[in-house]
Amino acid sequence: MKFLSIDSSSRSASAAVVSDGKVLGEFFVNNKLTHSQTLMKMVENLLNVTDTKISDITAIVVTNGPGSFTGIRIGIAAVKGLALGADKLCIPISSLEAIAYNFLGEEGIIVANLDARQGQVYNAIFRASAGRIERLTEDRAISAEKLKEELLSYDNIILCGDGAYVIKEICPEYKLSSENKMYQRASSAAFAAAKALETGIGAESLVPKYLRLPQAERIRRKVDL
Repeated sequence: MKFLSIDSSSRSASAAVVSDGKVLGEFFVNNKLTHSQTLMKMVENLLNVTDTKISDITAIVVTNGPGSFTGIRIGIAAVKGLALGADKLCIPISSLEAIAYNFLGEEGIIVANLDARQGQVYNAIFRASAGRIERLTEDRAISAEKLKEELLSYDNIILCGDGAYVIKEICPEYKLSSENKMYQRASSAAFAAAKALETGIGAESLVPKYLRLPQAERIRRKVDL
């Protein structure tokens, strides 16, 4: 299996080509440029340097949320365009699960978080053990304080994702991930997709997973009330 994998679900963005569990190439950026400026350039250059054609790809993997509303839309739109043009399946992967898959081969409770603002994080908890990643909770938007209480039930906790710093402020006893494993990466999303090939869908069915309404919509609904 050969995957083209794309992530633009938060401030960082990445693209990878992964073939039968081997990373053939990956580009990763974590800067202030918008994903609309960088994402397709990364994909084009990545395909060139790995000598990969879209026709060689088994499926296109994309993190479909939770995370940045704009970033998710950019990634979904890019993958829809690529998949429709090449008649390829899409495999949506949780951005939180992509973070957890950075820890394949390690042991511990992986607490993946993305900053959702307003004292909340997008969060899911996983167990890394014996070369496997086991999901312990669903993706959810949760207050930092409520998550703090929940973490009392676990040992050997590793905080990761850009929301890890939010949790670290109120839970200083837990360790942060190393920088090279902190953020979701396209290659890790591809590793998660390897066990989910049967969940592949057509581009027309690919949709974001936001967990919360956009801020403008939340404001509008309050005004309407």
